[in-house]
Amino acid sequence: MKFQIIFSSLAALAAAAAISQVDSRQDVGFIASEYTHSGCRPVIFFFARGSAEIGNLGAVVGRPTGNELKKVFGENTVAVQGIDYGALLSTNLLPGGADFPGIGIMRSLLKDAASKCPKSIIVVGGYSQGAALVHRAVEKLDATTMAKIAGIITFGDAQNTQDHGRIPNFPTEKTKIICNEGDEICNGTLKVLRPHLDYTRRVPEAVDFLVNKIKAAGLS
Repeated sequence: MKFQIIFSSLAALAAAAAISQVDSRQDVGFIASEYTHSGCRPVIFFFARGSAEIGNLGAVVGRPTGNELKKVFGENTVAVQGIDYGALLSTNLLPGGADFPGIGIMRSLLKDAASKCPKSIIVVGGYSQGAALVHRAVEKLDATTMAKIAGIITFGDAQNTQDHGRIPNFPTEKTKIICNEGDEICNGTLKVLRPHLDYTRRVPEAVDFLVNKIKAAGLS
């Protein structure tokens, strides 16, 4: 019964995201593959969507965060890259809370960008299961790749409690975990309540954090 409730809630979220109206001037869609298609840019933003979200970027926070970063630094300055993983409901139940192949995909992309784009500034984000994916992909990166990541933001972080409010082995000063009051996902459960679906309004604070980290890393 509990899993069915989770399924119903997240399915409703995905449906709402799919029909949401987005400013036509924005240039990031629900599928964003600018790094894998175009290679290095001064800023590369990798994002893992939440369970059952559409595309590879999602609509709740991934798409608006990518758009806002482009507005700040310029469309061609920022490459937005969604993580192509299943985002299935069932993989929330796996050890570590995320899709195993997806963890490998994200880790490989981060290592690839750090190696091939030495002048690029890398920033990372994730929502819900996507946040768990970030935890698991980043925690075992080599030191060189990890040092290339200027900042990480997560929303409705499904591993917040389990990992004690941080991403293991990654600097806390480069991390911003955004959890709404009353979001039981952030409290270590799989209980989806309204606060877990209400993160679009918190995109500006995430963008501010990433902008400051990007500037601190050398991009004006």
